[in-house]
Amino acid sequence: MLERLKKEVFEANLQLVQEKLVILTWGNASGIDRESNLVVIKPSGVPYHKLKVRDMVVVDMDGKIIEGDLKPSVDLPIHLAIYRNIPNAGGVVHTHSHFATCWAQARKPIPCLGTTHADYFFGDIPLTEMPNTEDYENSIGQQIIKCILQNGVERCKAVLVPGHGPFVWGENVEKSVETAFVLEQLAEMAYHTIMINEGNIKTLEEVYLRKHYERKWGKDAYYGQK
Repeated sequence: MLERLKKEVFEANLQLVQEKLVILTWGNASGIDRESNLVVIKPSGVPYHKLKVRDMVVVDMDGKIIEGDLKPSVDLPIHLAIYRNIPNAGGVVHTHSHFATCWAQARKPIPCLGTTHADYFFGDIPLTEMPNTEDYENSIGQQIIKCILQNGVERCKAVLVPGHGPFVWGENVEKSVETAFVLEQLAEMAYHTIMINEGNIKTLEEVYLRKHYERKWGKDAYYGQK
């Protein structure tokens, strides 16, 4: 199981590059094996084109290195905070993708303006509060968890850290990469929508928001194949 997870996390990190969500060493993906409570994450500061499966770092829930010769991502405490507090999180992705990061730097939530957004997220993509610079990564993790709890664990799958960028999670690392990709597309669409009709933007009416979200993710969902 652990060897398979290492390969999945390795491939997820490369997919972030393929989808143009990261460049250089920006961003990271991780996955968790809930049976052993071990997390696999990208090593810190290693360019994506140099990554190998054997470079993936295995840690326990306290951040202790169990396997690997390299240091784990500096964002490890943030990933661990999400895994500790969201039982159904199987993967976490952090990027500095262009449009999502622009919204984070503008310190504005990404508004839900249409049904494309509502198909994936129930409402705006929220902003966390600013972390403190002491114990920085742990503080980011705390602010993310606080934001998730305020917005609802089941419906909040992405947040923006002000001045920093997006963090997303999903049932596994592959789904987390998909969520990061969708988030970037929605961030770009929201930006362009506002540019087209600046000053006269309306968020999607709740009846349509609820309809589109629930038909895909609700208990009586009917989108897709059984």
